[in-house]
Amino acid sequence: MTLNLCVLTPNRIIWDSEVKEIILSTDSGQIGVLPNHAPIATAVDIGILRIRLNDQWLTVALMGGFARIGNNEITVLVNDAEKSSDIDPQEAQQTLEIAKANLRKAEGKRQIIEANLALRRARTRVEALNEIS
Repeated sequence: MTLNLCVLTPNRIIWDSEVKEIILSTDSGQIGVLPNHAPIATAVDIGILRIRLNDQWLTVALMGGFARIGNNEITVLVNDAEKSSDIDPQEAQQTLEIAKANLRKAEGKRQIIEANLALRRARTRVEALNEIS
């Protein structure tokens, strides 16, 4: 038995096909979803989506949004997402270093909050690259 997974951003479809299982980062922690999962709607955190096809695991960096699970269908609506295979390792590492520097230089609540969010997004992209398949 499989699940139909659809991952959407405002600009494009990242994933739309059947999967065996997923592990999703939510605001309350990670959840695993197998076929016949109980219906839920949840907020999606900045984090990694792990997708299992047969014996292979793929990773997608998610940048926050919402997910709906029910009737063996999963719809994930996120602000942005990237498959690990589409992420340039050098660019991701460089973005992480810039985000760290910007956080050190941040002054005031707003700048600190924005710098922390940028750092979380950059770390998630690097983490997606480092996941074991």
